[in-house]
Amino acid sequence: MEPMPRPLGPAENAGGRLINRELSWLQFNTRVLEEAGNANHPLLERVRFLSISASNLDEFYMVRAAGLMAQVAAGVTQASADGLQPSEQLQAIRQQVKQLLRAQSKRSAKLLDECREAGVAVAGPRELGAKAREWLSRWFEDQLFPVLTPQAVDPAHPFPFIQSGCLVYVLRLKRPRDKREFNGLVLVPPQIERFVRVPGKSLRFVAVEDIVARHFGRLFPGMEILGHGIFRISRDSDLEIDEEAEDLVRTFETALLRRRRGSVIRVEVAAGMPKNFRRFVLRAFDASHAHVFDIEGMLGLADIKQIIAEERADLQHEPLNVRYPERVREYGGDILAAIRAKDFVVHHPYESFDVVVQFLRRATADPAVVAIKQTLYRTSEDSPIVEALIAAAEAGKLVTAMVELRARFDEAANIRWAREMERAGVQVVYGFVELKTHAKVSLVVRREGGKLRTYTHFGTGNYHPVNARVYVDLSYFTCDAALGRDTARLFNYMTGYATPEDMEKLVYAPMQLKDTLVDLIDAETVHARAGRPAEIWVKLNALVDPEIIDCLYRASQAGVSIELYVRGICCLRPGIAGLSENIRVRSMVGRFLEHARILCFGAGHKLPSTASKVFISSADWMPRNLHNRVETLVPIENETVKRQLVEQVLMANRFDIMQSWEMQPDGSYQRLPQLPRAFNAHTWFMTHPSLSGRGSALRESRPAMPGELFPKHGGAAAEENAPSPALLKAAV
Repeated sequence: MEPMPRPLGPAENAGGRLINRELSWLQFNTRVLEEAGNANHPLLERVRFLSISASNLDEFYMVRAAGLMAQVAAGVTQASADGLQPSEQLQAIRQQVKQLLRAQSKRSAKLLDECREAGVAVAGPRELGAKAREWLSRWFEDQLFPVLTPQAVDPAHPFPFIQSGCLVYVLRLKRPRDKREFNGLVLVPPQIERFVRVPGKSLRFVAVEDIVARHFGRLFPGMEILGHGIFRISRDSDLEIDEEAEDLVRTFETALLRRRRGSVIRVEVAAGMPKNFRRFVLRAFDASHAHVFDIEGMLGLADIKQIIAEERADLQHEPLNVRYPERVREYGGDILAAIRAKDFVVHHPYESFDVVVQFLRRATADPAVVAIKQTLYRTSEDSPIVEALIAAAEAGKLVTAMVELRARFDEAANIRWAREMERAGVQVVYGFVELKTHAKVSLVVRREGGKLRTYTHFGTGNYHPVNARVYVDLSYFTCDAALGRDTARLFNYMTGYATPEDMEKLVYAPMQLKDTLVDLIDAETVHARAGRPAEIWVKLNALVDPEIIDCLYRASQAGVSIELYVRGICCLRPGIAGLSENIRVRSMVGRFLEHARILCFGAGHKLPSTASKVFISSADWMPRNLHNRVETLVPIENETVKRQLVEQVLMANRFDIMQSWEMQPDGSYQRLPQLPRAFNAHTWFMTHPSLSGRGSALRESRPAMPGELFPKHGGAAAEENAPSPALLKAAV
């Protein structure tokens, strides 16, 4: 057995060999916020990044911080893998979040000033002319007044329930007739649009809380307003599910109702709120355990995306011209025929997600198709995937849908879709109570020549057409018989607890995936010690699992060259002498959300090499994915697809400059130097041929990038026109 890597000494790093998961996530969200100040993005796209960073932080508190607070309340003192107890983690989180919130406030003030100069103004009611103020008053009467419920707080009027994300005004009121003073509340529910567009040629928005404040007199007529302040709360939104539940759907419906009333775990108050108001609010919530933050400027910055107006396209990214996979076009749109001819991969969002929908629609229309099996983790409100499954069932196909009820914040939508599918005759299965089904798999069974043939789709992203426009993911289509048999076995496991014992190629969690990863990493260690080339390139969203990290440390110590492209959380410390000096970690944050998982192991050859072992996966390297979810690891054996994934996708990640950050040993990140005409992976894939087949550049004139060094694209196959590793390196 290989020795464990030695612990780091205090001089090397006080935090030990692992970085705290939560603090690493906060580092990621800081990188997202940094994009709000990146002048390479159009102005309103920077506003979008600000909104995303605020929304991310809301979810972080509702789930991650809430979980730690529950541990502290239960007296849990067990340290995490990095050595911090829950209370210590919360203390460190509070300090980092304070810095992040200050940065958000400063960035929002600067962005709003820039937006105003560009003709998109968030204005106060006093800035408006008389006609605009009259219109605003009418809008208040018609659209807002009927919804609001002003409330006194006294023994006869107890403090009301306030839902997570709600903006709340607290007021000190005085009744003139008897000089009595009391507190009042006005709740501004999150269901109300946050920014109201004022009619006129110019783009002017007024925040709804400013409209409410202007009309306090209508809400409390005859009262004297002695003072007011505004606050916002976040509640614990994690779900606790009884593993002995007899009806999982009803259990989730009950849990969703409980979520609304979760304990308050964060309170944001406007800076300058009077101390007596602050004490009143915190006492009302019994929020002694909650994190309380004073906010300079606007609360609830996640809503700022509402000022991104369609008519100001000049302040946004040019629309992405999504291509339909040329490989399928070659077969007249018959995707099943295209798969029979050759395995291929589709690169979203550059290539249309509609190809996945057409896979199911074609199967529905084909009389030779016998059965369709599908996993569903997340999908959209008007899901074409679900519609296709319903149509297939109504057409007489045997349709099985494995619906995951625990997709966070999509539970209600998944329950609704499940019931609609059941009514149409789809066999809906909910899988395991103790495991989430996170694998993205679709299986079509077709009768051909008296035999059954399988067509399989493996994805790295969810079956969600809206997300597919902004998430960088992969769809792999194959007729490989062994993968088809393995997929059928995996569905049997999910639907009937039938643990597969004879998987041929497909690797799955929670039974096999972690051991397979350890074996693959250790094999590179053996190559390095034998003097052979030893390299690992991995693209993930998160790297957390301590045992996997220790395997990577051992490989580094043996001389394996390791390149990790980890968008978000990374608990590994790169570049530490004697431990991880052979490991480099980069994070790409840009126009699209990097979401694909690709694994490449040199197998005794220098990368890139067709002899390497290449996989795509639904799983990040986190304990929850490896132990508590159903996930897939799919081997890529087709040489063309293998080259596309390694020589195009991974190489583009490797040489991206414009959107990439380098992780430092202490867990901080440094943006790569922004050189003139530096390579941008997203721009490259937007303007160059599809992975799945022939294509051409979208435009003759492209943004500044090393495009002139690459071959011109006039319809030759993508694999022939892909930038070679040497060419990409020369471009940088």
